Amino acid sequence: MGVALVSSPAFPRVFLFSLITVCFIPEFTLAAGITRHYKFDIKLQNVTRLCHTKSIITVNGQFPGPRIVAREDDHLLIKVVNHVQNNISIHWHGIRQLQTGWADGPAYVTQCPIQTGHNYVYNFTIVGQRGTLFWHAHISWLRSTVYGPLIILPKRGVPYPFTKPYNEVPIIFGEWWNANPEAVITQALQTGGGPNVSDAYTINGLPGPLYNCSAKDTFKLKVKPRKTYLLRFINAALNDELFFSIANHTLTVVEADAVYVKPFEINTLLIAPGQTTNVLLKTKPNFPNATFFMTARPYVTGLGTFDNSTVAGILEYEFSSKTKSLSSKISIKKLPLFKPVLPPLNDTSFATNFSNKLRSLASAQFPANVPQKVDKRFFFTIGLGTNPCDQNNQTCQGPNGTMFAASINNISFAVPTTALLQAHFFGQSNGVYNPNFPISPLIPFNYTGNPPNNTMVSNGTKLVVLPFNTSVELVLQDTSILGAESHPLHLHGFNFFVVGQGFGNFDQNKDPANFNLVDPVERNTVGVPSGGWVAIRFLADNPGVWFMHCHLEIHTSWGLKMAWLVLDGKLPNQKLLPPPADLPKC
Repeated sequence: MGVALVSSPAFPRVFLFSLITVCFIPEFTLAAGITRHYKFDIKLQNVTRLCHTKSIITVNGQFPGPRIVAREDDHLLIKVVNHVQNNISIHWHGIRQLQTGWADGPAYVTQCPIQTGHNYVYNFTIVGQRGTLFWHAHISWLRSTVYGPLIILPKRGVPYPFTKPYNEVPIIFGEWWNANPEAVITQALQTGGGPNVSDAYTINGLPGPLYNCSAKDTFKLKVKPRKTYLLRFINAALNDELFFSIANHTLTVVEADAVYVKPFEINTLLIAPGQTTNVLLKTKPNFPNATFFMTARPYVTGLGTFDNSTVAGILEYEFSSKTKSLSSKISIKKLPLFKPVLPPLNDTSFATNFSNKLRSLASAQFPANVPQKVDKRFFFTIGLGTNPCDQNNQTCQGPNGTMFAASINNISFAVPTTALLQAHFFGQSNGVYNPNFPISPLIPFNYTGNPPNNTMVSNGTKLVVLPFNTSVELVLQDTSILGAESHPLHLHGFNFFVVGQGFGNFDQNKDPANFNLVDPVERNTVGVPSGGWVAIRFLADNPGVWFMHCHLEIHTSWGLKMAWLVLDGKLPNQKLLPPPADLPKC
């Protein structure tokens, strides 16, 4: 029997085998640990934004895509059918995928992509997780239009560790190109230069009134006075971290990357691609006789070009029974419109202060199980670099006639032609990958000082191999090669604890003394500070091959990615399950 909830124009209603999901998510009664069936038809759909109509790749004809709503312990079966000419794969961003690495989704890492006319059922259970995540395509730049929210409600009867909200609203940021994003990245990789930037940012797929021809395409958040709303923020933009603020309103952060945090108040949110943040919005006690812009624009640290524009939505108070008499006298359009003040584009000080406020809830019910001992330590440099121009008698458009590249420990990841997990499981790794990814840079240098003259990277498909249950400490160090830059690093298959961060070069002799091993924030995507470092710890308790990459899509395309191979444990629940029969073939 289906459940019908309130609909919203920002997210069209999607019909499932067992559920209908929508924009507002009031509390509703469903059995715990049930199986939920979804069907994703990958199809073309004409969509108009900025007075520009084009055919885009979508799920079920929706942009953004349909929302998945489940509860902790639910089992999901999501059938993806590919009706377009592009290969496709879907990643369930932030889902641990315990023993079900075949369902993680990154193309050529855990699966071969789903080819035209084929289908694949993603089969996994949500274990020990609740909160806001999202799903997106994980091949080339298809996630520019193929993305949507993944909302995990607590087990039935388990309350939130904060004020029960009157309503819940997903707010997902994206980017819009008038051009085909696949053509944009193809051109960039062919020429070796930077990609053309997007034409607009979007809120729930809508660019808003600050863009040409877009007043009608504006997301409106309608609220009532004296209520508490849970806003579920998701940054699905391809290449930009974003500042966000609502004029004349304060927000309370209560969750990051589907993990509860100690609540703290903010006027402005910073959210990187791949990150999610839940906040409480407490509305004003009375009808304010005003409307309020909510705007987002980029936080920029690199030297490349970027989309220097602002997306706006509108927070609009609904007339209550006490104020309905005013409705005949007051038009919403005639009310004063207040605008928020966002930090400067390059405000790294704000970014640092914001990230330092994030702390795990670390309660008895929701503990922070920070690894206290470390079995293996790794030190990874991350940043840009170059490859030689491979065009005959032509000058490439990267630095000094080269081609842009990106790397971890100066190794730019070469995408294989078969899936890494498949090669590992069937013992066919020869010629596919090497299990010798370096634990630290082969040639140390002053990482954040004057960069070396040689910016060339090496290229290869190399993995780190970890025995099951290895306790890992990883320091991610930004470099100044071709300019220091903030990098949102995402690790598949795990949450990790952010135990420390700083600027300059990491000092193994001094910096660990300041690590927070009590209540560090736990997440799946962390912003490595521009010109600095971040230290994380995680327990390798999930067998499989797990991708780690920058969630700035251009950096991933240039090779800022690698993979961890976690071996099986001894017990049955410590082993990767066999691949499903319908696993796509390359």
